[in-house]
Amino acid sequence: MKVFSISVVLAPPGSPSTALSTASDVSTFSFYQRGSVNEFLTFFTKTVVDRTAQGQRQSVQENNHTAHVYNRGGVEQLAAVIITDQEYPVRPAFSLLTKILDDFTTKVPQSTFSNPSAISFPDIQTYLTKYQDPRQADTIMKVQQELDETKIVLHKTIESVLARGEKLDNLVDRSNALSSQTKMFYKTAKKQNSCCVVM
Repeated sequence: MKVFSISVVLAPPGSPSTALSTASDVSTFSFYQRGSVNEFLTFFTKTVVDRTAQGQRQSVQENNHTAHVYNRGGVEQLAAVIITDQEYPVRPAFSLLTKILDDFTTKVPQSTFSNPSAISFPDIQTYLTKYQDPRQADTIMKVQQELDETKIVLHKTIESVLARGEKLDNLVDRSNALSSQTKMFYKTAKKQNSCCVVM
């Protein structure tokens, strides 16, 4: 998964958009292609912002790139665009766009929007670097990964118990915590499952 560029754009309705802050990472392209790739990223960003209505979010695919755009509109008339490869998940991309717009409006005064060269927002480069891993942008993905890791640990724990020579059948038979009905259910279920093994 790869993030190629992130941009914050002034997007007044009915007027051409203007990039206020942009960061890009084209290091995966050859030295001779980088200028052209940056040019394409700028063009792609401007094109999707100009065609996204205020208050709308959309993802647009072009070849191996996907532009996720959020035109927040409102008083600031700001939009944000993240251009990624096609494997980058949608939800973290939009979480990141919301976070960037919130951060930008907090740190950059609206009075400077008319003079993009005067805008200083170095955090955009930090976002580009940090969020190459989509789990950083989306806490739900991060929690899911932690749950998956916990499942792996649990599976390893069960395997290690069985590896010491203990069999689950013996543990069930010896258990005082299980009723005789539950023990019978376990044995019946095991027999039924064992007859259905596909060769």
